[in-house]
Amino acid sequence: MIVFPAIDLKAGQVVRLSEGDMDRATVYGDNPAAQAMIFAEAGSQHLHVVDLDGSFAGATQNREAVEAIIKEFPGHVQLGGGIRDRAGVEGWFKLGVSRVVMGSAALKDPEFVKDMAKEWEGGIVVAVDAKDGMVATEGWAEVSDVPVVDLARRFEDAGVASLLFTDIGRDGLLKGVNIDATVELARQVDIPVIASGGVKGIDDIHVLSLNAKEGIEGVITGRALYEGKLDLAAAIAMGARA
Repeated sequence: MIVFPAIDLKAGQVVRLSEGDMDRATVYGDNPAAQAMIFAEAGSQHLHVVDLDGSFAGATQNREAVEAIIKEFPGHVQLGGGIRDRAGVEGWFKLGVSRVVMGSAALKDPEFVKDMAKEWEGGIVVAVDAKDGMVATEGWAEVSDVPVVDLARRFEDAGVASLLFTDIGRDGLLKGVNIDATVELARQVDIPVIASGGVKGIDDIHVLSLNAKEGIEGVITGRALYEGKLDLAAAIAMGARA
């Protein structure tokens, strides 16, 4: 099971939001590339990067910071946030991103996302962000009437690498991952699932790793790392045993 340390970008800074609220951002640093290297030195071979401004604007806003991360980080970078057209997808892959995460586009233009998944085999991750079981989009500013599992099933047999499932109500709050909902989703679809939202410590990593066989590919963690509640090296070691 892969442990993805997260770098969320707002105005070029490393931040974490609470429940996806841009007005509730905690700043953890102003050098994203240096933060990426800290994670690499702890043993991380995978990194999850989100252009938060891009999520709301619908287009990349933190290009300089993302490019610096890609240049410095020696492992795989998974990038999301405002990537909603072919040029954006192609441009980031050419710059060295390993995976592109698509959320709003997956709900509003699923055929486009399927086309990208076929063109970039193993490179497209569909973000399934949930609020009370329904899909949220536009940087979580809007909640749809589409159940999470219905959206996820639209992408079976489409060549999508993974589903990134986030419980918005827990994100950035250190309340613990919604393990029941994550495992239930993994059981209902054939696509591997990445857990996200609310990791509070090593216990979350342990319980998710015990369910890796159900289709849990990985877990994303941010605030727990930044606030010293989770040791990244220990988390990676535990995930590797799954």
